[in-house]
Amino acid sequence: MNRRLPALLINAALALIAALTLFPLAWMVSASLMAPGEASTFPPPVFPKTASLDNYRELFAARGIGRQALNSLLVATCATALSLAFNLAAGYAFAKLHFPGRDRLLRALLGAMVIPGQVAMMPLFLMLKQMGLVNSYAGALVPWLASVFGIFMVRQYALTIPDDILDAARIDGANEWRIFTIVVLPLLKPIIVTLAVLVFLGSWNDFMWPLIVLTDRDLQTLPVALAGLSREHVQDTELMMAGSVLTVLPVLLLFLVLQRYYMQGLLMGSVK
Repeated sequence: MNRRLPALLINAALALIAALTLFPLAWMVSASLMAPGEASTFPPPVFPKTASLDNYRELFAARGIGRQALNSLLVATCATALSLAFNLAAGYAFAKLHFPGRDRLLRALLGAMVIPGQVAMMPLFLMLKQMGLVNSYAGALVPWLASVFGIFMVRQYALTIPDDILDAARIDGANEWRIFTIVVLPLLKPIIVTLAVLVFLGSWNDFMWPLIVLTDRDLQTLPVALAGLSREHVQDTELMMAGSVLTVLPVLLLFLVLQRYYMQGLLMGSVK
């Protein structure tokens, strides 16, 4: 019994921390089902007196939030696909291909990681304005095309791929494109899922760049639309909680479904 006591105490502490972490999310869902003004009473109730979906109906029917949700889904999906294409190709090239200036270019890219992304927003906006991409989906996708962190993460994982596998494919007559698509990509599956989750979460929750580049309300993403809605309905706690649930729930479900691959990619497991 004495041996089991430390394990029980640790498990109890972990359960308590998990409960404290999940409680705000649970109350957010509960408040979204409450009647208007019910969540503002003191002390605030934990559960609704009568659960109702009226707040969600208000968001979709009267506020037209469905269009912004579809915009977020479109931008996040396209950003994920484009980011994977560029980051995977660049990361593999820096890891396994030899070309002049490779190491110097990599060091320059890594040095750029210390520069805050907000610093580049204004120059990027002016460039997109000259190209006619402001207030368009394409303009919202540009910052997600490639990232130094994504390239570096893929490179570090690709370094674990044995060169013998690639040399064997070359001896069999496979060109570099076939090696990349047939041999390398299956071995990069954990890091592909990890990068996809990170990019999807980042682009779905991104607020600053869509706010800058998307001026048309029909093109705005969900976080921008909810920010505008909060200014109009600052006292409507239940309506805001319903909007928060719509923002959090899709990415939470995505993370739970892909959690195993996500953790495997972060741990940078070895390649069999």
